[in-house]
Amino acid sequence: MDDQRFDDAEGPRLTVAAVAHRLGVAPATLRTWDRRYGLGPQAHTTGAHRRYAPSDVARLQTMRRLTLEGVPPGDAARVALGRLLQPPAGAASPTPPGGPGGRVLALPGASDAVRGLGRAAMALDTAEVTRLLREQVEAHGVLHTWDHVLRPVLVAIGARWAVTGEGIEVEHLLSDCAAAVLRRQSESVVPEPGRRPVLLACAPDEQHALPLHALGAGLAERGIATRTLG
Repeated sequence: MDDQRFDDAEGPRLTVAAVAHRLGVAPATLRTWDRRYGLGPQAHTTGAHRRYAPSDVARLQTMRRLTLEGVPPGDAARVALGRLLQPPAGAASPTPPGGPGGRVLALPGASDAVRGLGRAAMALDTAEVTRLLREQVEAHGVLHTWDHVLRPVLVAIGARWAVTGEGIEVEHLLSDCAAAVLRRQSESVVPEPGRRPVLLACAPDEQHALPLHALGAGLAERGIATRTLG
């Protein structure tokens, strides 16, 4: 769904508790996101009860989705706040990330490794995405690959989707390939006799297990066996 099409005049306005329940977060989390990043009700009046319009909920849904994927909250908030910005009346629409044609990710200042992974993901080239990720893990380790190669591409894909409403298949392909590479790393460690593996599990209502696979692969590099429950 393209949340840029929400009409706040026609949609219901929800309480903090209702929005928190819909997103699967604590009400205190919504207040923190409002205080730190400005992700509160945009039409809130001082002294009035806080009510979230559809566009406010759309921003929070983006924030929630990106943070579950491992995007730092500050970066996720910048994407969420940018997704519903409209150009002034009569002005040309902003160019979406990726430029004309929409098949190139906006990755200013990125390394060759990040750009290569972005191109392979946008081309839906499963074999090349997998090869590049394995190459980075073998050369630089899991944590470097996660922080400096994989996550920047995931953020760029999320930003592109937020503006254009396109590219969810790119995110799914990249996430699936990354999960396979990370699981392979995790499974390379055999638990020592008498030593139980570390149990990794998603929290209730969590929708993405990719950061969990990254954690398992990082522990495997240190010789620590894990068992993951997605």
